[in-house]
Amino acid sequence: MSSKSYDIIEIFSSHLCRAARGLLGWSQAELADRAHVGRSTLADFERGRRVPIRNNIVAIVTALEDGGVLFIGPDSAGKEGVRLRKK
Repeated sequence: MSSKSYDIIEIFSSHLCRAARGLLGWSQAELADRAHVGRSTLADFERGRRVPIRNNIVAIVTALEDGGVLFIGPDSAGKEGVRLRKK
C-alpha cells in the first residue's frame, strides 16, 4: 500500500480506479479477479453506484499498485492522480 503522507484509501475514487485500470490495460474483470473482489462490486464502484467496504478498496488499490501504478496527490490544488511507476 502507498506510504505517502496521505491515505490513498481515503481519497480513492471511481475516477482514479478507472484511470489506473486504463493505464494498465486491464478490464474490470481482470482487476476484480486480481483484487479478489466481485465483478459487480468493481463495476458498481466505477459507475458511482456504491462505495465498496474498506477491505475491498484496500484490495483494489493493492492490486493496482502491484500491477505497476503509482497514486499521486493530492497536489496544491487538492487534485490527485495516477501514473505508471518508473521501472
